[in-house]
Amino acid sequence: MLKETKKHSSLTYSVVIPAHNEEAFLALTLDSLLSQSVLPEQIVVVNDHSTDSTPKILKDYQKASDRLTVVHRRSESKHMPGSKVVATFNAGLDHLNKGHDIIVKLDADLILPSDYFEKVLNVFEQNPKAGIVGGFAWEQEGNGEWKRNHPMNKDHVRGAFKSYSTPCFEAIGGLRPAMGWDTIDELLARYNGYEIITLPELKVKHLRPTGGSYNKKARLLQGEAMFLMRYGLPITLIASAKMAFKQKKVMTFFHNIQGYFRAQIKNLPPAVTPEEGRFIRAFRWKGIKAQLPF
Repeated sequence: MLKETKKHSSLTYSVVIPAHNEEAFLALTLDSLLSQSVLPEQIVVVNDHSTDSTPKILKDYQKASDRLTVVHRRSESKHMPGSKVVATFNAGLDHLNKGHDIIVKLDADLILPSDYFEKVLNVFEQNPKAGIVGGFAWEQEGNGEWKRNHPMNKDHVRGAFKSYSTPCFEAIGGLRPAMGWDTIDELLARYNGYEIITLPELKVKHLRPTGGSYNKKARLLQGEAMFLMRYGLPITLIASAKMAFKQKKVMTFFHNIQGYFRAQIKNLPPAVTPEEGRFIRAFRWKGIKAQLPF
């Protein structure tokens, strides 16, 4: 357990960490937070029905740092992609003190560079339009080498480490409890006039690689998310084809489309309003046209 370091900034930030059975990584994440060059005002960890030593680890850290608040929550046991993690995050959000400038949603399996939040706060200080800021995820391969995950998403901040300006967070109405929430938030931030800023020099070590989780079920849910974001079929077809090409997996396309139509048949309620949906489609079409070679 590391001792706190201290440095001041004109902006303050508070962190919410959803945690479920994170005994392998939680201490590393908390150590990297407590050794930041600019410390968080508050760290709220939501223990979501963990059955391992996560509660004990939290108890030890709570004794060592008065910045840490622990919330215990018992959610439903069934897996609910998107909605479950947002509900857990919201349970922690309710325990944040008022007055912070930046709200951070952080996973419990990360190691952050020691100057991570110092640099993130600098961006918010210098750019009043900055709504969501973050670095990039790096994952360790079998040979021990660390490589950047999802290199094609250069304008996207991973859901594992989102930093929101409080005005932006309030403008988007918080996080939507749906699959694709970490894309919806960015689209709504843009809809409300905010910018998404990524910092490639900030390399966040993601200790639990996600590559193996991109199975058929995940791709079906990706198609469902496109429906919930009101992409419409043409954009869904193009986005799915691009995704399949990047992943070099033809079935990605068909599973995405299947997921989209399943959501349509189920008549699932969209996660955004019709007006927000029009903005999202226009934004996506603009991005598609920008990539055309003519």
